Amino acid sequence: MKKLIYSLTLIFALTISANTVSAAGNADKVKTEMTAEQKIQLKRITDRVEEIRAMDKSKLTRDEKKALRSELKNLKQEARAMSGGVYLSVGAIIIIILLLILIL
Repeated sequence: MKKLIYSLTLIFALTISANTVSAAGNADKVKTEMTAEQKIQLKRITDRVEEIRAMDKSKLTRDEKKALRSELKNLKQEARAMSGGVYLSVGAIIIIILLLILIL
């Protein structure tokens, strides 16, 4: 059983690494910088978040607090969409989990 798990893990790792190597060849893409409109939008989002952080939330009702939380979630999603960010693929997460299981 242990040999089967190790074999499947090895095959899976090799399959994922082959995809990673082929994806690494696409380095000729030019990174796009943010436009002036996007910078203004990001600044507006940042200002609003700082304004919400500075608020005295102890006097707000439950519904107002809930509305602020949902607004912050929406602002966070907008900021992530604009700035790009670093994302882990499902294969990378699975490999990390398998490695942790094998090590521990």
